[in-house]
Amino acid sequence: MPFAQIKDRALISVSGLDAEHFLQNILTTDLDTLAPREARPGALLSPQGKILFDFLISRAGDDGFQLECRADIADDFVRRLMLYRLRAKAEIAKQDQVLVTVAWGDDSTASRSDSTALADTRFQDITVTRTYGGKARDGGDPNGWLNMRIGYGIAESGSDYQLGDAFPHDVLLDETGGVGFKKGCYIGQEVVSRMQHRGTARRRVLIAVAAGPLPPAGTEVTVNGRPVGTLGSSNEGRGLAIVRTDRVKAAIDAHDSIRAGETPMMLAIPHWAKFTFPQDATSAEEA
Repeated sequence: MPFAQIKDRALISVSGLDAEHFLQNILTTDLDTLAPREARPGALLSPQGKILFDFLISRAGDDGFQLECRADIADDFVRRLMLYRLRAKAEIAKQDQVLVTVAWGDDSTASRSDSTALADTRFQDITVTRTYGGKARDGGDPNGWLNMRIGYGIAESGSDYQLGDAFPHDVLLDETGGVGFKKGCYIGQEVVSRMQHRGTARRRVLIAVAAGPLPPAGTEVTVNGRPVGTLGSSNEGRGLAIVRTDRVKAAIDAHDSIRAGETPMMLAIPHWAKFTFPQDATSAEEA
């Protein structure tokens, strides 16, 4: 299987008798359905439903969990978890600069033989595994991993959006298993549930395709000079964009040019996603 090694990551461990109950009450992920050897996405939200911290969570032993996140946000994440812990019997600790090895491909033999490998459940029709720790290896393919992430529409904070700016629906956590809609209350749950049940999520991750290189992440995506979203990661003429799907649908119907900066591009829904473009797109003037 091809692989890449990702630096600048951290692991936060939460363990103890109350660890699962504590995390279940504050995170978007439904831990009741989290199986061993799975790494599932999730978020800790503000009361207004915006993502404050994003992560991948997995089980560690009988009463523990590990949350993989960006190293640069780990200290703030630990402080926020401790703020919410109150009297819960849960220990919170951080392991800095964890080397994460990601492997992918249709051949799952490698993942079956490695008892420490975790299935990255964000990828729904291809085997992707994550392994924590170990030594640096030669022969990795970081561009291949970036292309994989872009091709599947998997957005991550820092690269594709800024923390505090996005709702879970914006970055497809509702479709990648990062939000439990059948669990009880958690921080920001009311806003997220309302968006789900009313179908009011307008911003979504789409895959951008251009004839040449795309501009840097953070470049505004426009239609006829009007903003519709922002470009994220890109490589080899393909990228991610978080955009208003109603305005993109109106542009497609009108055959208007969609641009990132000055670069024309096309936008498409990830092939595995269940959401669709709105049938009656709201024009930019009406929105």
